[in-house]
Amino acid sequence: MVFKCVYETKKKIEHWTAKLLYFRKFGTHYELRIESLSSITVIFGKISYGSFACMPDFRAGCHLGNPEDKEWNTEKLSQALGEIDGITVATVLYGLADKIEF
Repeated sequence: MVFKCVYETKKKIEHWTAKLLYFRKFGTHYELRIESLSSITVIFGKISYGSFACMPDFRAGCHLGNPEDKEWNTEKLSQALGEIDGITVATVLYGLADKIEF
């Protein structure tokens, strides 16, 4: 699967693609591998007050909302990973929202 990512500021708009290499369910959580401007492995799961994402290669993690809440998740992931990678992961999670079951 390929996703179109967009980063908008007042001065410019950047576009890039993110390719989902794999998406695996492990009962209580999911593992995703995304190839984009960076290569990102994401562990995504549900907790009692939302969800979480952990990106071990980046030594980063954060609390998230539902996968459909792209704006909130972009904000939280951007704080953990930086703008571009945060947008990338939030975009992929949003695109997979109908496939994520808890």
